[in-house]
Amino acid sequence: MTGFLTTHVLDTASGLPAAGMTVDLYCLDDGAREHLVTMVTNDDGRTDSPILPANAFTTGKYELVFQAGAYFARTEDISFLDDIPIRFGINDPASHYHVPLLVSPFSFSTYRGS
Repeated sequence: MTGFLTTHVLDTASGLPAAGMTVDLYCLDDGAREHLVTMVTNDDGRTDSPILPANAFTTGKYELVFQAGAYFARTEDISFLDDIPIRFGINDPASHYHVPLLVSPFSFSTYRGS
């Protein structure tokens, strides 16, 4: 069994999924930062497919960048938050790594989900 990476973004200010938020994934290696993929959340606040699918899933250090500022700019003049980088490690190539984001224009929270 091979693992994969997913996310789920919830807009806690509106109480709804954060539909239409752009998310970038980077691989981090010895100071280098390689862009792997850009995805956009759907109406449920999730991406339509895994951000890092099973065939590309490897151990290492990664960074998800959630473009919260652009997302909130659709309804706010200025958002306190802009891009939100979340750096994390993958050490079990057989696991499902889920990185949820709870976000408002003024704060965010994340954790390793299931």
